[in-house]
Amino acid sequence: MRLNQVTVGAVDFDASVAFYSKLGFRLIVSARNQYARFEVPEGEATFSLHLQDEVPSNGPVIYFEVDDVDSEVERLERLGIGPISVPRNEEWLWREARLFDPAGNQLCLFKAGAMRRYPPWRIK
Repeated sequence: MRLNQVTVGAVDFDASVAFYSKLGFRLIVSARNQYARFEVPEGEATFSLHLQDEVPSNGPVIYFEVDDVDSEVERLERLGIGPISVPRNEEWLWREARLFDPAGNQLCLFKAGAMRRYPPWRIK
C-alpha cells in the first residue's frame, strides 16, 4: 500500500490554490473551482483541495518534510505567507514550524531525518 494523496477542504478556492502554489506545489488539475490537485515538489504523492462550506477546526495536521525548516520559513515569509511559528526543536527529535492555510487547515513544516521512521523509541 502506498499513500497516493491527501485532500483537505478549502472555503476560498482561489486563495487556497494561490497559497499552495506559493508553497511550491504544481497545479495539475483544476475542476470547476471546486477541486484542485497538485504535485508536491518531491516524491510521487499528490495533494488536493476540495471546496467546502467550512473546514473542521479539529482536522488533521498535514506534515511536509523540508531539508531546512528555518530556510523554508524565511522563504515563505518573504512570499507573504504567515504567520508561521518560530522553528523549534521538539522533544521527539524533529525541528518544526507550524502555520495555517487560508481555510484553517494546520500544516507542519518539519525536518526529522532518520528520526521520522527510526526514533530511539521505535518498536522493534
